[in-house]
Amino acid sequence: MESILESGILVLYFASLCILFVFGSHGYVMVYLFNKYRARAGKVPLPLQDLPRVTVQLPVFNEVYVIERLIRAVCEMDYPRHLLEIQILDDSTDETSRLAQNQVEHYRQQGFQIKLLHREHREGFKAGALREGLAAATGDFIAIFDADFVPPRDFLKKTLPYFHDPKTGVVQTRWGHLNFSYSVLTRAQAIGLDGHFAVEQTARNRAGYFINFNGTAGVWRRECILDAGNWADDTLTEDLDLSYRAQLRGWKFVFLPDTVCPAELPAEIGGVKAQQFRWTKGAIETAKKILPQLWRSPLPLKVKLQSTVHLTNNLVFPFILIVGILNLPLVVIKNLSANDHTLYFAVISVFVLAFFGSFLMYLTAARECYSDWRRRIAFFPLFMAGSMGLSANNTRAILLGLFNRRSEFLRTPKYRLESRADHFWDKKYFKTRELWRRGLQTGFAEALLALYCFTGVGVALYYGELAAIPFQTLYGLGYGFIAYMSFKQYWWRRVETAFLNKINLLESMRYGN
Repeated sequence: MESILESGILVLYFASLCILFVFGSHGYVMVYLFNKYRARAGKVPLPLQDLPRVTVQLPVFNEVYVIERLIRAVCEMDYPRHLLEIQILDDSTDETSRLAQNQVEHYRQQGFQIKLLHREHREGFKAGALREGLAAATGDFIAIFDADFVPPRDFLKKTLPYFHDPKTGVVQTRWGHLNFSYSVLTRAQAIGLDGHFAVEQTARNRAGYFINFNGTAGVWRRECILDAGNWADDTLTEDLDLSYRAQLRGWKFVFLPDTVCPAELPAEIGGVKAQQFRWTKGAIETAKKILPQLWRSPLPLKVKLQSTVHLTNNLVFPFILIVGILNLPLVVIKNLSANDHTLYFAVISVFVLAFFGSFLMYLTAARECYSDWRRRIAFFPLFMAGSMGLSANNTRAILLGLFNRRSEFLRTPKYRLESRADHFWDKKYFKTRELWRRGLQTGFAEALLALYCFTGVGVALYYGELAAIPFQTLYGLGYGFIAYMSFKQYWWRRVETAFLNKINLLESMRYGN
């Protein structure tokens, strides 16, 4: 029995490392393509002589703190007012609707064509709102901005010229970060997003592979949306789904790495977990839906392979979790097993090369985007630890996606955190039961995993397995950090609730109620 268990652990660990190696080594591929096709940046097209009519869609749901900033930024864009239609697609259930309506009335008086389209339901969530808004839109081009974005004044002037080509269906811009320096949590997220946009999106686009519209900070050709079948709400990533359907229909996508649209990064762990859950589960749902169509299409094999990696790369999270759990028994097997596994451990040491592939991709992104890239890339170990720490949360998302469990589209709250002086713990969305439930949902599992991984560090020290310590430590720090943030958020809410209850009790006693 012990021999069977030992063999099972060794096989499962090796298989998990193989999968992580494939996806991790893809970082080398991305950097190679990025450098190979650097010269394909392309010439900036001439400005349009005849400006088209554009509809700007702003899908919002309970965005009290950022709705006015968003509307103001859109209305300040440099574009003729008679050619600009602004739709606020509002599913809110709080005072966001009132604030938005006040903005609508203010800007209407200045000659803007702006309207509030409020739904009493959330049918189809964001996809449903975009679909209903499109039916009433008058523009030939549709620009979309989420509530936490602040589009620059020249956004339309920089993106629309790329639609000279009648087969161009989407122009996507790179996300910037309004609050990169707010906390270690925002710094870690920024590294991951920069890698995706500055390297992955750029490399795939220039090499002729499929990319995706990222849900915001981009422009669609209306005809492209309709030809691809319109927005669908059968996945949590309606943007990824429609992107692939459009490209399978022959539409071209353009990514502009040098046009940056800044946005606010989630600063509390409940929002981060919710966003990661939505992106991870939605990508798996989209992969299940799109991959059969993709492989039946007449596309070149290299495009099919690259698209498959793109759609399934979130599958790494269950295997990150498995490797983290098996690290400890592997050290024990190496030192106490009666069998000789020297060759096995020599072979698996090669898999560390995948780690350097990921590091190279994020290093390339930092160097490409920032002059202070050395300071920024110093947070890469934190990003890696955070990715490990989120593996329990994201594994749950993958399992629900694989087994067709429907999930609500849980928004990521925005608090308008533009400087380190701003804070979120006194904001209304942070106080909701839904938010702390999200943060705490996998918190106990993450705390246990942190304790387990640090036990593994102790075991590795005991046996003198120094090579096992760095990754075991990263795992422990990652799970520990995510668990700490989750419980801290829960504790804040409990303390605040208890404090307010005592105040209310004292007030009632004072007035004899």
